[in-house]
Amino acid sequence: MAPIHGAARPSGDDLRDRRVLVVEDDPTVREVACDYLRSAGLIVDQAADGFGALRAAERSRPDLIVLDRMLPGIDGAEVCRRIRDIASTPIIMLTALGSTEERIEGLEAGADDYLVKPFSPRELVLRVQSILRRSITDITPEAAFDLGGFRLDASNRRIFKDGRLLGLSVREFDLLAFLLKHPDQVFSRAQLLKEVWQWSFGDLSTVTVHVRRVREKIEEDPTRPLFLTTEWGIGYRLSVQGSNES
Repeated sequence: MAPIHGAARPSGDDLRDRRVLVVEDDPTVREVACDYLRSAGLIVDQAADGFGALRAAERSRPDLIVLDRMLPGIDGAEVCRRIRDIASTPIIMLTALGSTEERIEGLEAGADDYLVKPFSPRELVLRVQSILRRSITDITPEAAFDLGGFRLDASNRRIFKDGRLLGLSVREFDLLAFLLKHPDQVFSRAQLLKEVWQWSFGDLSTVTVHVRRVREKIEEDPTRPLFLTTEWGIGYRLSVQGSNES
C-alpha cells in the first residue's frame, strides 16, 4: 500500500477543497454525515467497511478521515493502526455511547479525536473544520525555534529531535508544540485539554493517551521519560534538558 498523504492544498482558512473520507457501515449515519460535510463545502468520499476504508484512503488521499470504531471486515481501530503506520492523516474516531474502553483503544490506535454516538452532525462538521484548520500551515514571525535538542518548525508543522524528524499526528504535534512553547511548566490534564484540544470538558484519558504516544516518539525509554515527565498529582512537564526523571 502506497503512503497516504493529503493532497497539496493552498494554505489559509478556505477548506472548500479539502477532502474527507467518511467510513461508517450504517448507511443512514454515513449519508447524513456526508451530506452535512458536503454542505460545508468539503469534498467527501465514503466507505462502508474496513477494507473499503483502506482502499479509499489509498485512492483518494484524504486530508481527514472520519472512522467508525465498529466495522465489518476489520474494525476501525485496526484500520487506524494500518493508516498510522504509513501516514499522519488526521482521524476522528466514532465510538459507542459510554464506551470508555472504545475511546481509549481508538486513541491508542492513533486517532486524533473522537466523537460519541449518537452525535450531532453539526458538531461533526465543527470538529472536522477545527482539525483541518490546525493542519494547515500557519506562518508566523516566530514560526521556527530551537529549544534543547528540539526544533519546532511551526510554519510546516514539523518537530525535529536531535535532527530527526518526528512522525507526529495532528494532535501529537499540537501537544508537543504547546509544551515546547511553555518549557518546564506543569500543566494538568484539564489545562491541556482546554489549551490543545480547545475542549472546556471531556474525557481526560484523551490527554493521557496522547502523552503516552508522544513519549514513544521522543523518549529513549518511554517507561522512564526524561523529557515529558509526570508531576504526580499535578500534571505533565516538558523538561527540554532531559535531566529530570519521573
